[in-house]
Amino acid sequence: MTRAELLAFLRSQRYAVQASVSAEAGVQAAVVGIAVADDFAIVFDTVDTSRKAKNLAADSRIALVIGGVRDGEEQTVQCEGLAERLRSSDMRVVEELYFRKFPDGRDRLGVKGIMHLRVRPLWLRYSDSRTDPPTIIEMDAAGLAALR
Repeated sequence: MTRAELLAFLRSQRYAVQASVSAEAGVQAAVVGIAVADDFAIVFDTVDTSRKAKNLAADSRIALVIGGVRDGEEQTVQCEGLAERLRSSDMRVVEELYFRKFPDGRDRLGVKGIMHLRVRPLWLRYSDSRTDPPTIIEMDAAGLAALR
């Protein structure tokens, strides 16, 4: 799989299931709308009172599953990485990446506590069960950076 093919697949998906961890409640998951940067960073929005925001502020480790939710679409990406809250100086990233995919995200800028998070992947696994045998490719952060 080439870099362009992996990015095209990730960018063809609008949503991911993200999982974070809470010291009190354990693992928690939610669906988020995603946009994917050229360096495979994944951006999504939430409000600062959400469980995911609180969890990630305390422990930045995050996992996402992207794709594979409909019949005939047996392709998925599992991603583990670190989430960081984007500062106002990073708003250009949001405008150029996230708002292109989710124009209604601009309307949410007025929502109290809205924030944008960027996930830097440390590990990624692409699986395609439409092939026999299934195609499975795993990469760490260095492998993602080297992917051409």
